Amino acid sequence: MHRRTALFPAVIASTAALALGLSACGSGDAAGAGAEDDAASGETVSVEANSGTVEVPVPPQSVAAFDNRTFKLLDDWGVELSAGAVSLMRADLSYKDDESVLDTGNHREPDLETIVEADPDLVISGQRYSQYDEDIAELAPDAAMVNLDPREGEDFGEELKRQVTELGTIFDKEAEAQAMVDEYDEAVSRVSAAYDSEDTVMGVITSGGDINYAAPTEGRTLGPVFDVLGLTPALEVDEASEDHQGDDISVEAIADSNPDWILVMDRDAGVSANSGEEYTPAQDLLADSAALQNVSAVEEGNIVHMPEYTYLDEGLATYTEFFSSVADSMEQAN
Repeated sequence: MHRRTALFPAVIASTAALALGLSACGSGDAAGAGAEDDAASGETVSVEANSGTVEVPVPPQSVAAFDNRTFKLLDDWGVELSAGAVSLMRADLSYKDDESVLDTGNHREPDLETIVEADPDLVISGQRYSQYDEDIAELAPDAAMVNLDPREGEDFGEELKRQVTELGTIFDKEAEAQAMVDEYDEAVSRVSAAYDSEDTVMGVITSGGDINYAAPTEGRTLGPVFDVLGLTPALEVDEASEDHQGDDISVEAIADSNPDWILVMDRDAGVSANSGEEYTPAQDLLADSAALQNVSAVEEGNIVHMPEYTYLDEGLATYTEFFSSVADSMEQAN
């Protein structure tokens, strides 16, 4: 249950203070906010972030966003940003052309000092920027820091839903967030109903013209899909990694596993969509691979691609769209 708390001015008439104190006793311990009461005025909402409960001012007056999973969501909800990792955003977002949004750059060499100029009261961190949370907190000590990145050891789908739900609470979009959760659950249910557990599944990531292996559970982006959808892996290897380009397993080894289904994340599609660089699409790489031509999934056309921008946007809506495509394909195959 989220709790909204009203913060009152520190200097008020004694009679008004008494009245407010009495009313507060019936609606939660507003006075218990302590230092936060002294530092801000207005309403707050309690959000369960990865660091614990965070009191977030609502509506926030200056928002800095650094989590790739949330950029499209915030844009769709009309959230104005004062700063963000614009360089990491997909090309079709309004923030990309908004000069008022200060760009901190990509996660490799970010210009974190830009955050000071933005003076945010809310920072949404996560994914590629999580490594800088302590630095950001030092630069924006008065801001509410909210990191909702999926936590290790937790159910991946539930974590994606938690992220959307908590942000919906902050931005007064609870109904919209619930609708997204319901759409996701429906997509998962459709796959579960259509999938035959005897069918084996292979996950691959195409990057730099190569077809690489995405390990079940561990592999980047596609790995959690096996757990969420209860898929039977066609191949499992020891010491698989979370590398963003997949593991360097030979195409021949992938072919020898003879999967009934192949799920594909085209990393180059996401990167090139922003940079304009030329690349070979995943479908061409798969079609041109002689080793894969006798694989059941290829012969039957049971290949499902993740949305183009997936590498830059691994949020709930992206997985919902992908799972819907998987469900469509499996339903048609039955």
